[in-house]
Amino acid sequence: MSKKGVIYLFIILFFLNSGIGFAQNKFKDRRPLAEILTVLEARYRINFTYLDLTIADKLSTLPEKELSLEEALSELKTNTNLDFIILDSSNIVISKRINPFSYFITQKLEEVIITNYLTKGISKKSDGKINLKTQDFGILPGLIEPDILQSIQALPGILSVDERVSNINVRGGTHDQNLILWDGIKMYQSGHFFGLVSAFNPYLTKEVNVSKNGTSVKFGDGVSSVIDMQQSNSLDQEFKAGAGFNLIHADAFAKVPLNEKVEIQLSARRSVTDFIFTPTYDQYLQRVFQDSDFSNASQINPDVISNNERFYFYDIATKFLYDVTNQDQFRFNFSTINNNLTYDQLSNDASESPLQNSLVQSNFATGLEYLKYWNSKLTTTAQVYYTSYDLNATNYDIINNQRLNQDNQVDDFGIKINATNHIDDNLKLHGGYQFSEVIISNSEDFDNPNFESFVKEVVRTHSIYGEAEFTSANKNTYARIGLRTNYIEKFSEFFTEPRLSVSHKLNNDFRLEFLAELKSQTSSQVIDLQNDFLGIEKRRWILSNNDDVPIIKSVQGALGIHYNKNKLLISAEAYIKDVEGITSRSQGFQNQFQFAGAIGKYQVRGIDFLINKQFDSFSTWLSYTYSKNDYTFEELNEGNSFPNNLDIRHAATFASTYSINNLKIAFGMNWHSGRPQTLPLELQNTGNGVVEYESPNSLRISDYFRTDISTTYNLKFTSKVNASIGVSIWNLFDRKNIINTYYIEDNNGDILTIENLSLGITPNVSFRVQF
Repeated sequence: MSKKGVIYLFIILFFLNSGIGFAQNKFKDRRPLAEILTVLEARYRINFTYLDLTIADKLSTLPEKELSLEEALSELKTNTNLDFIILDSSNIVISKRINPFSYFITQKLEEVIITNYLTKGISKKSDGKINLKTQDFGILPGLIEPDILQSIQALPGILSVDERVSNINVRGGTHDQNLILWDGIKMYQSGHFFGLVSAFNPYLTKEVNVSKNGTSVKFGDGVSSVIDMQQSNSLDQEFKAGAGFNLIHADAFAKVPLNEKVEIQLSARRSVTDFIFTPTYDQYLQRVFQDSDFSNASQINPDVISNNERFYFYDIATKFLYDVTNQDQFRFNFSTINNNLTYDQLSNDASESPLQNSLVQSNFATGLEYLKYWNSKLTTTAQVYYTSYDLNATNYDIINNQRLNQDNQVDDFGIKINATNHIDDNLKLHGGYQFSEVIISNSEDFDNPNFESFVKEVVRTHSIYGEAEFTSANKNTYARIGLRTNYIEKFSEFFTEPRLSVSHKLNNDFRLEFLAELKSQTSSQVIDLQNDFLGIEKRRWILSNNDDVPIIKSVQGALGIHYNKNKLLISAEAYIKDVEGITSRSQGFQNQFQFAGAIGKYQVRGIDFLINKQFDSFSTWLSYTYSKNDYTFEELNEGNSFPNNLDIRHAATFASTYSINNLKIAFGMNWHSGRPQTLPLELQNTGNGVVEYESPNSLRISDYFRTDISTTYNLKFTSKVNASIGVSIWNLFDRKNIINTYYIEDNNGDILTIENLSLGITPNVSFRVQF
């Protein structure tokens, strides 16, 4: 672990130890609230009025006898998170604590139109977005924990062509076209284990909202989707903690109330792969390294040996909540994410000491937010945030006696100001301003021959937006319409982006939905060489320069119809999306266009279909997506369109979940057609050192098919301590799925066929405890 990581971990452990000690002292000798109320009624000659449900399971310590009534009630209020309202000298009403403005700030206009969408904890909102609540999450095939970025791939229209959460493709878009937010802060790293595990700990993430279209104008960037992760933003006034492990990592979290106005939330996770060798780690290792310098070096040149790999990852997150008053709230959080890999390379003759290659990937994010409830209608928020991302690699070429250092660094500073005005029960207005300054640098350093390269770009963007949300009195119609205008200082250009989301209930069973949006983004990921950054995390972030890297712009629309009756859901949504301003470097070509620097566009047309039937303890669904995704580059293929590298024409999932008492079981099958590939004209040595190819993306690799199963069982040790055991198997039948095929020349000039395989049969086991 780096020095920075050690410091963060020390801070976390210090607060956690102090907080737990405080909480344990605070909550010792607790007894049921009903018993305490009986004592206090006799002591102060008063009467409490309450609903039994209000005080059910509430515990507290008995206030000391010398306390006044007001002081005793204040202590109970802190310990139980309940309100004690004094009506007169002898009567007190107990109620659940409610912010005086909560009637308007609980997003009452965002009606849930479909509950248990696929499984428990997933719902569809009236504005078109999909909501995942991690605490209520059921179970999905192949998963025993609520991995955020793995879970959203169960949604129609979302998949990863190479099984990585760092390469999520939403309706045919590349991963960099997804805006990933953590409490409003843009994240530039999304995966651990170089894309096989989500980098975001789910146990303090309250909910995730996924928007594929019709996005709110509050969000810039993300021409394909917005993945908005939100931690708990309210004080529970109750200590909660949990810990667990599986065959890849161990983690812990805690929510520690420091007093009635202050709470700290903590989470930490670290891989166990550098301590324990497990079959899960073995499969992950093979998957990650099969297309890297670690494995390809010996394949291309047998005189090179790679061994002694050492790998670990960790993430730490903290959130500090301070309610100054019922109307004023401060929130501060930070997160650090890290992947660290080293391995040795040496020549067969072992005449020299081995050389150590290394790859370090990290993301640090922090933000401060102030929320102000001016009155029952007007709410404002102001946030300042900073994100930094760094990808650094050192790569030794033993044969050519060369050392290469590469570094990709991102610094993102932003300010967000938003105001929400509830005109009445049916109309809500949003308006705001955002500023962002993004600095991205890329450097390379060779030592033989000596060569240095350093490129740094800065883009500052000012954005203003306005939006109206309307819900009809009978709740049958919802509409949100907004306009966002971005001004980019560097280019002195304005970009105006209207957004629209409308849904209308035809009758009790059918609902129509229309979504449309315009978007733009200035940051993207490119690949210069396939073996950059050891061939593991070869994508680097760059900024638009309005020249060879233009601003990416998209326009898309979708029309859907949903039938929902008697726990039967049938949903179909047709869409079209046009994205322009992409570069060939961002698409990962491994054919005749690998070194091209062309600018182009792509168009996706498709339909997402879902049928889901639920019973009391059983849920089953079938989803199917058809899409046609084509490139057009004026400088490539004579300007003719050809299939996108992400053109997955057909994709289908069949899955079922079953729950009875404390047992949950999930089983699922995933199939999709193969991605496009380009064959060489000849597989033999051409003699000119260049591989000649057929028409681009004119053939396809074989279809992909995978079967997954998972089960969890909950245990209840005491009224406050619960545990769970989970077992999962990914790719149950160990199918050898080819997820990519490309061709390279070896040192003799012969053409080699390289096939990347998916994860093989991958078991996992977990145990968690929560109290």
